[in-house]
Amino acid sequence: MTIKQLSGLIMPAMAIAMLLPSCKGKDQGQQQQQAPELAVLTVSEENSVMNNSFPTTLEGENDVEIRPQIQGFLTKVCVEEGQRVGKGQTLFIIDQVSLQAAVEAAQASVAVAQANVNTAQTNMNNNKMLLDKNIISQPAYQTSVDQYNSAKASYSQAMANLTSARKNLSYAVVKAPESGVVGSIDYREGSLVTPQSLLTVLSNNSDMRATISLNEKDLLAMTDNGKRSLNEAIKLMPAVSLVLANGEEYAHKGKIISISGVIDPSTGSATAKAIFPNPDGMLHSGNTGQVLMPQARNNIMLVPQKATFEMQDMKFVYVVNDSNKVKSRNIQVADENDGQNYIVVAGLEPGEVIVTEGVGISVKDDMTIKPKK
Repeated sequence: MTIKQLSGLIMPAMAIAMLLPSCKGKDQGQQQQQAPELAVLTVSEENSVMNNSFPTTLEGENDVEIRPQIQGFLTKVCVEEGQRVGKGQTLFIIDQVSLQAAVEAAQASVAVAQANVNTAQTNMNNNKMLLDKNIISQPAYQTSVDQYNSAKASYSQAMANLTSARKNLSYAVVKAPESGVVGSIDYREGSLVTPQSLLTVLSNNSDMRATISLNEKDLLAMTDNGKRSLNEAIKLMPAVSLVLANGEEYAHKGKIISISGVIDPSTGSATAKAIFPNPDGMLHSGNTGQVLMPQARNNIMLVPQKATFEMQDMKFVYVVNDSNKVKSRNIQVADENDGQNYIVVAGLEPGEVIVTEGVGISVKDDMTIKPKK
C-alpha cells in the first residue's frame, strides 16, 4: 500500500474520531432538554387548620308526617310536591258525603233526645204535684224522676255523637299543622286512605339539621383530652361548612349545636348535630353532603393529595434526589384529611422534595425531571 493510499484511510478515521465526542455531548444535551419540567414541593412542618370531613344527610328542623285521622277516598289533592305552604293551609280533602250524613243523623238524634228530655221533665213535674197532694205514691214519682234522668243521659250521648261526627267531618279537610315544604305525594284523587297512610311529609326547612358521627379521637380532640366539657367545647367550636353533593361549598356557614355524650358501643361513635340556615330554601330534607369541621393542628407535614398515588391500599409519593431523579416512596398518613391534603405521619422528612404534577400519569421511577417550584 502506498503512502498516498494510507493517508487516504487515516484522514477519514481521524475525522470520525473527532466527531464522536461531539455527538455524545449533543445526545446528552438532548436528553437534558427532554427532561420534563414538573412542579415540586419541599416538605416542611407547619401549623395548620385542617377541615375534617364527615358525611351527612340533611333533614328539616322539624319534619312532620301528614296522615289522615279517618278512612275515606281522597277527592282532592290541593298542593304539589315541593310547594311551600303556610300553617293552616288545606293540603288534602277526603270524601265528605258520608261524613256529612253522619252529622245530620247525629243532629236528628239530638233533637229526638231533647224532646224526650222535655217530655220526661213535664211528667216528673206533674207527678211531683200529684205526690204533694198524696194522689200518687213516692215510688210512682221516683219512676218519673228516673225516666227524666235517663232522657238527660240519652241527650248527653246524642250530643257526644254529634260532636264526634262534626270532628270526623273536620278531619276530611287535612290542613298543614305548620309552615313548610311539601314532600313526595304518593296518593292521588280516588285513592283510599286510612290513618296508617302517609300522605306526605311537611318539612320546616327554614333551618336544616346535619347529623354526623364522631369517633373517640374526635371527641378527645374537641375536649382537649377531657380538660373541658362537651358543652364548653361546643361553645368554642368555630363555624362549620357544608359541601354539597356536587362538590360545591354551601354559601352559609353552620354551627354545631349538640354532641351526644354517649358512645354507641356497636359503632364506636357519638352523634353530633349541626344547623345551617336555609333562607332561600335551596336545601331540602334528604340532601346529602359533607360537613367540614375545622381543627387546629401543630407541627404537621402536609402533602397535596394530587401528589400521591395508591398501590395495594398503600400511598406513595415521588421523591426528587440531588440529581433530579425521582423515586417512589411509601408514606403513612393520618385518618383525617380535608379532601385536598394528607397529614404525613411517616415516610417523609422535612426538607425533602416531592413531585406534585403528573403523579399517576406521566411520572415514573428513575425519571429525570426539571423541578419547577
